[in-house]
Amino acid sequence: MTRVVYLTGGTGYVGAPLLFRLLSRGHKVKALARPGSERKLPPACEIVTGDALSAYTFVASVPFRSTFVHMVGTPHPAPWKGRQFRAVDLVALRASVKAAITAGVEHFVYVSVAHPAPMMKSYIEVRMECEAEIARAGLIATIVRPWYVLGPGHWWPVALKPVYSLMESVPSTREGARRLGLVTLDQMADAMLWAVENPAESTRVLDVPEIRRVSERVGLP
Repeated sequence: MTRVVYLTGGTGYVGAPLLFRLLSRGHKVKALARPGSERKLPPACEIVTGDALSAYTFVASVPFRSTFVHMVGTPHPAPWKGRQFRAVDLVALRASVKAAITAGVEHFVYVSVAHPAPMMKSYIEVRMECEAEIARAGLIATIVRPWYVLGPGHWWPVALKPVYSLMESVPSTREGARRLGLVTLDQMADAMLWAVENPAESTRVLDVPEIRRVSERVGLP
């Protein structure tokens, strides 16, 4: 079934391949872009110029009963970027939630992060606040919780795969190793596409094992 999708963060690391997949499957996509960044989006989508941090600049462009995919966030998250997480990630999420409620969207898809985890505490705290904002708003949502997404420029954790294998073989560390496991950019984009094409009836969470599992169902050529 063709869906109407409103996408923020469509030029990002995961957003760009997701946008390509959505268009290739025939979905109608409206993508939000900052002034001056419109050329970074493919002409096959409908480009909306606005500020992701300010709902009033784009709320009128969100279609009624559409699927809203929110992917705006601080690039290359790092422990020292705590202020940016609150100033960008949290503010942008609140703006998208406000716009989604006003427009009466049918399904809200949000990329969070796996938690709990022993590191990146400020990042995880903000993402958990964002999840709580979605819940308080009463939106039906799919919350996607990767830990690290392997892809161009993001390959260094491949060296940790033997450590993950060892931890998954030990009962006391198995659950944590799976929850904080690695996924590829293709798996992540495919799982996001699956979430769009299979709207949740009530809020659900796709953790790392689930991201891997549902990505196999997409059936891209």
